[in-house]
Parts: sequence; C-alpha cells; structure tokens
Amino acid sequence: MAPSAVSGGSSLPSGFAVFITFPDLLFIFEFDAAYHCIASLFYFGASVLEALVTIRMQDGYTYKQYHENISAVVFSYVVTLLYVIHAVFSLIRWKSS
Repeated sequence: MAPSAVSGGSSLPSGFAVFITFPDLLFIFEFDAAYHCIASLFYFGASVLEALVTIRMQDGYTYKQYHENISAVVFSYVVTLLYVIHAVFSLIRWKSS
C-alpha cells in the first residue's frame, strides 16, 4: 500500500506536481472546468438549431417524423441543462481548490 493510503489522508498535488503521477495527470481542474463550459455552449447551439429545424418542418412531413424531432429537441435541452449544471459545479470545485 502507498503511504498516503495507509494514513487515511490523501492530498491532491498542485502546480507541476500534477504531471508526476499518472492518475493525477487525468485530474486537471482547469481543463475539466473549461471543457464543460465549452461543451455546454456547443450543446446549447445544437439544441437551438434542432428546435429551429423542427419548427420549420411542421408542414410537409409525417406526424411521426415531426414528433420524433420534438422529442429530440426536448432531450437535447435536457442534456444541455445537465452540462450547464456540471460546468457550474466544476467551476465551483476549481475555485475552491
């Protein structure tokens, strides 16, 4: 067992010490928070475009295709909301570290 695991307390490295061990390399706060903010913007843009296409396809398409697009719009906004929530919590965690 590692010495930190035996004592029960583990501390996260900071600065360039993050790049020394492999598991800590995967846990970089700044990248995680920035990634989720950018991803939430892209998901929001895709959701708006999907809603615009669904509004315009109301006439001329079958009932089933129109309702499938409505459900796609609803789920895309749900995913966008979840990404925004995750981005907020990532920023809070990054700010507190």
